[in-house]
Amino acid sequence: MDVIGDLMARDRRSDRLALRVDGPGRTYTYHDLITTSYKAGNVLRYLGVRKGARVAVDPAPLPEPLLTFLGAAQLGAVTAFDPAVEARATVVPVDSEEAFEDLPPGQKLAVFGGPPSSPATTHWEQEVWSENPAVHPEVVSPADPALVADDREFTHGDLLDAAREVVADFDLEAGDTVAVRSSLSHPGTVVAGVLAPLLAGGTVRIPVDDEAVEAALAVGGGVPESVALAPDDVW
Repeated sequence: MDVIGDLMARDRRSDRLALRVDGPGRTYTYHDLITTSYKAGNVLRYLGVRKGARVAVDPAPLPEPLLTFLGAAQLGAVTAFDPAVEARATVVPVDSEEAFEDLPPGQKLAVFGGPPSSPATTHWEQEVWSENPAVHPEVVSPADPALVADDREFTHGDLLDAAREVVADFDLEAGDTVAVRSSLSHPGTVVAGVLAPLLAGGTVRIPVDDEAVEAALAVGGGVPESVALAPDDVW
């Protein structure tokens, strides 16, 4: 697998669990996650996102930020898990809508977690639900940037190479769960908590509290699980 979009290939769709978010009790199989990532990418395209454009995303511990990242990567767009970054599209929880209503011209706002109050704001869930799950035609290479954090860009190749190291170091296999306890604003969390389990065919789990969960690896510092990796140890 050379680019992040390869993780979302149609032939990887199955009934195996890909994502579990304990707070709202939401789960996605690989079929659900992959198909919804196509829809997310198409909504971003509707918002004007093209290859090389930036997408600013609130790193809330919910499915929407992850799906936005996966959809953006398939377009060759660059995700910043920081909603304050200047970007072509900004995706935030609905309760933050008012704080982002005055974006500069050319920047689009989308909210998740409920309908927006402004007709100019895109209702993320509604548009994703109704979108066509078509595969994106963009040609993306390993050298293209996919993530930006702390003014540093990380390419598809950078991220997947680091994810392979995590898979190898912790012997992650299909069916293994990785508990994500640190913020997606850290690139190490994206690598070890999202890309590594998806690469291995495992499950990304976002726990709701400090009680230990059954997981092959937990990403974060001071976690209750016995096997852990701090994001700073990735980058």
